[in-house]
Amino acid sequence: MPEEQEVIDLQPATPKDILGAGHTFNTVTDQIANVVLTGKMPLLWYGAIAAGMGLLGLFGLVITLLMAKGVGIWGIRIPVGWGWAITNFVWWIGIGHAGTLISAILLLLNQQWRNSINRFAEAMTLFAVACAGMFPLLHMGRPWIFYWMFPYPNAMGIQPQFRSPLVWDVFAVSTYATVSLLFWYVGLLPDLGTMRDGAKNRAQQLIYGVLSMGWRGSAKHWSIWETACLLLAGLATPLVLSVHTVVSFDFTIAIVPGWHSTFFPPYFVAGAIYSGFAMVLVLAIPLRSAFHLKGLITDKHLDNCGKVMLATGLIVAYAYLLETFTAWYSGNVYEQQAFWNRMTGPYAGYYWFLLTCNIAAPQALWFKRIRQSPVWLFAWSVIVLIGMWLERFVIIVSSLAQDFLPSSWGIFQFTRWDLATFVGTLGLFTFLFFCFVRVLPMISMNEVRMLTPQAKVEREETHVE
Repeated sequence: MPEEQEVIDLQPATPKDILGAGHTFNTVTDQIANVVLTGKMPLLWYGAIAAGMGLLGLFGLVITLLMAKGVGIWGIRIPVGWGWAITNFVWWIGIGHAGTLISAILLLLNQQWRNSINRFAEAMTLFAVACAGMFPLLHMGRPWIFYWMFPYPNAMGIQPQFRSPLVWDVFAVSTYATVSLLFWYVGLLPDLGTMRDGAKNRAQQLIYGVLSMGWRGSAKHWSIWETACLLLAGLATPLVLSVHTVVSFDFTIAIVPGWHSTFFPPYFVAGAIYSGFAMVLVLAIPLRSAFHLKGLITDKHLDNCGKVMLATGLIVAYAYLLETFTAWYSGNVYEQQAFWNRMTGPYAGYYWFLLTCNIAAPQALWFKRIRQSPVWLFAWSVIVLIGMWLERFVIIVSSLAQDFLPSSWGIFQFTRWDLATFVGTLGLFTFLFFCFVRVLPMISMNEVRMLTPQAKVEREETHVE
């Protein structure tokens, strides 16, 4: 490969790059299925489950206290009515974007390197959306009346305000979650059939038999399955762009200085993919090490994920520059003051730290040695996740704390319950994800088998016939 192409080459990888040597249909099936069927989990799994359950208990305690005392236990006060809860909502929704991107868009683009990481990335999407959905419900203060956001028949004839982007959020996120769940489950069907046939335990045979919905692996089943996957991929692709676009409307439609910007939709989408791929790497790197999957999740996968992170990080950096330039060029004194306050005001430390995390640090991804080093790539991914959380925090809190009238300015101070709520959702995500790893194949067996030399020979024989 020429030296100048090492960073920018995103051509479809060959099976030699994305699958370890010596793999056949049987070895791929055994390595992935045995993780679930044998029940032998590494120490990482037990540690993650224990940590997840502990933090999940903390989350239950916070919710109980929140229901008893109200959202006042958080640090939200006028003028900052949105605090950590909405920051965490936007952050979690962003993380959920990478799964659909890997599954749908890369499938339509025939990028074969997605085959080894799409399954757990899709699961990551579902659990991230579940965590994200907790925050608007809890922020309502009365989550048991969430159905008021839907146009249900009622005697008073009161309906949601459909001109509000907060209502759009409900429909966008619920649609995204539904399509993502369907895409994930349909993709699982062939593997569930394989798990059913390979299970030794009667209970496992029954459970996987029911979940596989009578999958027989016939030519008709494969034809219907491939068509369904393509249709769902086509349906899911615009959702990647639309969901975080709608989330950005929560801010850009408002007249608050620092929010009222027309480029927020593409800016938010790029940032979502940026943080989403960072989370994919944070999960993939420990999994490939603990479960000995380096022949399935290879250095090429890490390299390509690093390239996507670098590309979306540059888009985010451009958005930061454009945001500041627009405020200056507009001549709007309120916009100019909002950005000056970000740089020099009470939240300046957060602002400069997020620039370091999101712009300066990821420039190391230009180097192939960093992109193919699991340790360094894991560290850089964690840095990006921290930076993207800080970005949402600064956008939300700094703009609300210092708006048009200096007389109404205030400072947001988070409480231990803000922190406990966020950490609790990390526990919820960890617990759900590692439960998934235990009971379902984390890598798509049928799609990885298509990368083996054996599959290539069979395709050539079929073509000749």
